[in-house]
Amino acid sequence: MKIAVVGTGYVGLVAGTCFADIGNHVTCVDIDERKIEKLLKGIPIIYEPGLEPLLVRNIKEKRIEFTTNIQEAIENCEVIFIAVGTPPGEDGSADLQYVLTVAKEIGSFMNSDKIVVNKSTVPVGTADLVAKELKMVLKSRNVEWEAEIISNPEFLKEGAAIDDFMSPDRIIIGGKSEHALKVMSKLYSPFLRTNNRIYMMDNKSAELTKYAANAMLATKISFMNELALLCDEVDADIDLVRVGIGSDSRIGHKFLFPGIGYGGSCFPKDVKALIHMGRQRELPMRILESVEDVNAGQKRLLFKKIQKHYSERNESIEGKRFAVWGLAFKPRTDDMREAPSIVMINMLLEAGASVVAYDPVAMDNCREIWGDKISFSPDSYTTLDNADALIVHTEWNDFRIPDFDQIRQRLKHQVVFDGRNLYNTKEMLQMGFDYYSIGRS
Repeated sequence: MKIAVVGTGYVGLVAGTCFADIGNHVTCVDIDERKIEKLLKGIPIIYEPGLEPLLVRNIKEKRIEFTTNIQEAIENCEVIFIAVGTPPGEDGSADLQYVLTVAKEIGSFMNSDKIVVNKSTVPVGTADLVAKELKMVLKSRNVEWEAEIISNPEFLKEGAAIDDFMSPDRIIIGGKSEHALKVMSKLYSPFLRTNNRIYMMDNKSAELTKYAANAMLATKISFMNELALLCDEVDADIDLVRVGIGSDSRIGHKFLFPGIGYGGSCFPKDVKALIHMGRQRELPMRILESVEDVNAGQKRLLFKKIQKHYSERNESIEGKRFAVWGLAFKPRTDDMREAPSIVMINMLLEAGASVVAYDPVAMDNCREIWGDKISFSPDSYTTLDNADALIVHTEWNDFRIPDFDQIRQRLKHQVVFDGRNLYNTKEMLQMGFDYYSIGRS
């Protein structure tokens, strides 16, 4: 099948590469010439485990190509995926200007009937807006090509996107056209050989499903974070509570780990968008408003623990040096969008502290954020030299079983603030650390 993917960001590049890997011919389009130049050389523009060898193989086999020429891509394909960004506005609404611009371009260059698939995360009703834009442009051209609109939201986890795409737990396809639905089912069938988890529905339900899924996961995270605060106050252990409730099959064990808040490109944006959709219709999303509020507070929690530690010793944070392990919002990605580390480090800098940080893959993105305001270390242990305390921000595997002797020897004081509950509380105390975690006395 001949496919065009407009947008080579996270979703577009992963989708295009995976579709090519099962034998389709894919043309990926982007207006950014620098991105296209890199991709033509087989250099991914995002960090995602497993993507680079997949990309290089399919370029070599000539199953995927990259271009800035959207007209040529549209004319030579059967199915067009819209995979451009929908950044949040100040009011939380999703900005649809890029989606609608692509819709106009598709209408301008269509030379036959096409299936137009919205892969971007968009508010309910966007499929209708895309259809309207296409019809207006086609009418102005005085042509009668048919554009069948499909809503096909993505459910990719950063750090596991290739596996998620190749072995999806479900495929959501929204649309009216029987022909388009059959084509989409055929397109996805190679990924679903052991199960047929394709769920067909109307466009609006498909659009809302994406938001609802991320909002539900964000809610679980904020709920556990709020319980962790209570555990701190009543001297309970959130890890034991987590195991106790997770054993209930109706609840499950996933997304029950407390921490310093969620970040990334999806959860914050999608929660805000759902809240905005509700307000537009005078239907407050009270639970989600609380989810967002709890998450904002959680990003400041570790700083409060740091403040308390030093105030109890009649010391100031000013002049202290902090080693930070992990900067990305989660492991296996270099994504710094809405990362809790941004809030923490900015608060430390405002308090007059200095920061030296290390992250296995996110260092370049961090330099764009802080420049020379903080120092960066070539490895995790060097960050500890002459530091007053260690702060763990991201649960990279690199940090899970460290050399605690090195940590003790390199730190000026044996103080660890663990925002991801990586270490055993009793063992840390036995080794002589002042150890602070989330929801564990």
